[in-house]
Amino acid sequence: MIPVSVVITTRNEEANIERTLQSIAGFVGEVFVVDSESTDRTVEIARRYATDVVTLPYEHGKIIPWIFQWALDNLPLKHEWILILEADQRPDARLKAELEALFARPAIDADGFYLLRKQVFRGRRIRFGGYGGKRLLKLFRKGVGELDPKEQDTRVYVRGRVASLAGALEEENLKEGAILFYLEKHLRYADAFARDELERREGGIKWKLTPRFFGTPDERTLWLKTAYYRTPLYVRPWIYFIYRYVFLLGFLDGKEGFIFHFLQAFWFRLVTDIRIEELQRAQPRDRHGRPGN
Repeated sequence: MIPVSVVITTRNEEANIERTLQSIAGFVGEVFVVDSESTDRTVEIARRYATDVVTLPYEHGKIIPWIFQWALDNLPLKHEWILILEADQRPDARLKAELEALFARPAIDADGFYLLRKQVFRGRRIRFGGYGGKRLLKLFRKGVGELDPKEQDTRVYVRGRVASLAGALEEENLKEGAILFYLEKHLRYADAFARDELERREGGIKWKLTPRFFGTPDERTLWLKTAYYRTPLYVRPWIYFIYRYVFLLGFLDGKEGFIFHFLQAFWFRLVTDIRIEELQRAQPRDRHGRPGN
């Protein structure tokens, strides 16, 4: 058993949560599930495996980084190291072996670790379009990592040295087998991402990291996101989709890959742009046409 406290967020995740909890049962020191008022069997299932299940009002739970930061600030996490997971993420065998070896060392010279994400969509591994080597910072020392509660992406900011492990988190949301669920989820995300982008562009809200092309995976992501923000609405979804599907070889992911890349890289981004324009039209303006107070 490795000395790690795991925090998992859930809302109506009975389709996913048992596989995730089974994958870490008896492997990690403790597991906390933070549930946002699920109305299905999520809590019942979680209580079979978790150290504790905590309920938060759904209004807060809409923003997953807010939940994780709340957990870091309020849960009695007893271990020095923390692993944050969403309900559809589970470590593969290689990652488990690496973690066992890592925590068998007398000392660990990093404060956070990036883990590879294996994205599975409707039963197929997405290997291209920029998703074959995508890394997420999920494992970090207690007290040196924080999230941005206003940010929509789940991004951990670590004060210290970061490194990478070769093992992966397998991410497969079984609910996405129903296309209407996938579309409805991304309609909610489109509104949230549109509001976040407007706040950052027009309100001057800064990221917690300095965006850098030649930096950590998160610094590079923020650099690319900043560049994306400067690209004209309605043009950028086309550029992004062509970049992912053609230049990053997304077409090699087959039929499921086309659905994934088209909806995630084009349709979702287009809906976000439409929503941004709607929100801009609804804002009060001064006599120069700039957003007012």
